[in-house]
Amino acid sequence: MSKYLLDANVFIEAQQRYYAHDICPGFWTILIELHKDDLVESIDRIRSELVSHDDYIRDWVEMRVPKTFFKGTADQAVINRFGEIMRWVNAQAQFTDPAKVDFAGGADAWLIAYASVNRLTVITHEVYAPEARSKVHIPNVCLEFETEYSNTFQMLRATNSKLIRSTKS
Repeated sequence: MSKYLLDANVFIEAQQRYYAHDICPGFWTILIELHKDDLVESIDRIRSELVSHDDYIRDWVEMRVPKTFFKGTADQAVINRFGEIMRWVNAQAQFTDPAKVDFAGGADAWLIAYASVNRLTVITHEVYAPEARSKVHIPNVCLEFETEYSNTFQMLRATNSKLIRSTKS
């Protein structure tokens, strides 16, 4: 079975849309259970993005998520791969300069670098966009660096996770 590395949008979109904590608390429990089963994790830079807002996700990360969930990116192999990724992105004429700067300043390149070095599948809601110019999409970079990617729903299916309605109030 694959091991999965979660992008920030997995948490943010879930809370803002289909798995909001007040209507689907099981989703948030499943993420922790999958981590305990050594199937799901993320990185320190995603954690920083998630705790930067005063909301449910920040509280969930700080109070419920095990410290081991968010892995450090200071490993030399990850740093080297990050450099390779940034050199590739900067050499691509299709991306605008602001897109390159935005990508360099965020967690996405680090997420891909960590996944690539550790042979993990990136879970994101971004989609492959070969004509993209104003944003560097995670799947575009994953393909270049032979790193698997997928989305939340495919991950839940692959891990046989089920969200079942509770009859308790």
